[in-house]
Amino acid sequence: MTNTFERFSDRVENYVRYRPGYPPEVLAFFRDELGLQAESVIADIGSGTGIFSRIFLENGNTVYGVEPNAAMRRAAEEFLRDFPNFRSVNGTSEATTLKNDSVNLVTAAQAFHWFDPEGTRREFKRILKNGGFAALIWNERRLDADEFHREYENFLVRYGTDYEKVRHDNISKETFEKFFRDGFSSVKFQNKQVLDFDGLKGRMLSSSYMPTETNERFPEMIENLHRLFTKYAENGRISLLYDTKLFYGKL
Repeated sequence: MTNTFERFSDRVENYVRYRPGYPPEVLAFFRDELGLQAESVIADIGSGTGIFSRIFLENGNTVYGVEPNAAMRRAAEEFLRDFPNFRSVNGTSEATTLKNDSVNLVTAAQAFHWFDPEGTRREFKRILKNGGFAALIWNERRLDADEFHREYENFLVRYGTDYEKVRHDNISKETFEKFFRDGFSSVKFQNKQVLDFDGLKGRMLSSSYMPTETNERFPEMIENLHRLFTKYAENGRISLLYDTKLFYGKL
């Protein structure tokens, strides 16, 4: 994680404004299936700007948002300033700074693919109370949902600097099996964003693998993104469809 967390330092504004949230069914699942209660304490690792932390804070939970990137940590502190149960922590997945046996649930949203699995497993196991769960979650774009999604995927492959290398869906089943060891389960929910052009642009630029304004290909990229949006938008809006995938188990 120490080699990757600075990737997002120049993406914070777009990350806050344009990254998708999570469907309400996710919180219901934690309550109904994993025993989440209002008094449960959560460690959200790689918490970024606090998007996932917020759903637990709204449930009344105490949440430790563990995030090594200073710019994203400050953004989370501002985003979640109205929640007194939010604790902002400068730490990593391998060194959270949290106490032994201190949390009921450890989560990582859009983040586990940046972690070292073995060191992370040791740390999660250390801070989890007996019987607590670890949960890894991603909003995974439905690459083949329709013609727009297929063309948008080709667009990202064309312009992304290392898109195919750092995609989170490169994680293998074996990685999950080694991480959870005693077995894991998964569940999937539907999710979507409805965006105007500025929203689609901001969503794209929130990804660390896309060129920024300093890149010589940036003007061409934005021009072609606008063409793609114009081709498929209806009433000035486009829908990005996701499968929200949750992998969970005990350590």
